[in-house]
Amino acid sequence: MIQNLEASQLSLNDVRRLLKLEEREGDAFTDFFSLEALSELEQQEILKIRTDFRRYLSAGKVSEALVKFLVISPLMRLAGFFDIPIVLTMEDSIAIEVEDGDTLIKGRLEVLAVNQPDAELAAAQFWILVVGAKNSAIDSWAGLPQLLTYAYKSLQQQSSVWGLTTNGRNYQFVYLTRGNPCTYQILPQLNLIDRERSFLLAQVLKAICKLQNVQLQLA
Repeated sequence: MIQNLEASQLSLNDVRRLLKLEEREGDAFTDFFSLEALSELEQQEILKIRTDFRRYLSAGKVSEALVKFLVISPLMRLAGFFDIPIVLTMEDSIAIEVEDGDTLIKGRLEVLAVNQPDAELAAAQFWILVVGAKNSAIDSWAGLPQLLTYAYKSLQQQSSVWGLTTNGRNYQFVYLTRGNPCTYQILPQLNLIDRERSFLLAQVLKAICKLQNVQLQLA
């Protein structure tokens, strides 16, 4: 009999056990790619995103929907995720099922960036970045189990994938790699409120976006 589970209800231990994922020691971002310096215009744009978000944060809890609207969307535009050939797919159209033996994990992705998708999402050639959003009152770490479950799905068709969970303030990147067993690494947490780490956040997103063509050949 198949056991049905909701991804949003799983703990990190549940995900590791059910999907047989192992954690590796996290590396620095520079171990994965070179980080390009931001232009003056890009720095100004980051500071504008930061200022807008802080205004809402100062007024109280920022909802998940506003986190997507105020920070995720403009950050991904700045990083190049709105450009061809990348296609962004949003929550209302991304049903995900991960099957492992007699267990079926179901859920819905929030934001997915894919390169050259086919007609069916499941047949997408390459998942560039999986993004999970939470409201500002929830720690970004709380989104890791759900994020890892969704990102794991892509390892059926490619060698690795990047994931990001955020509450608007904190940004937790993870890197999953296909293998026996599949592994994940948790990268140093970034922050939109801190000026220097907000610049690093933009640099990391730009670097991940530019990896698409290289990783597509490795899948």
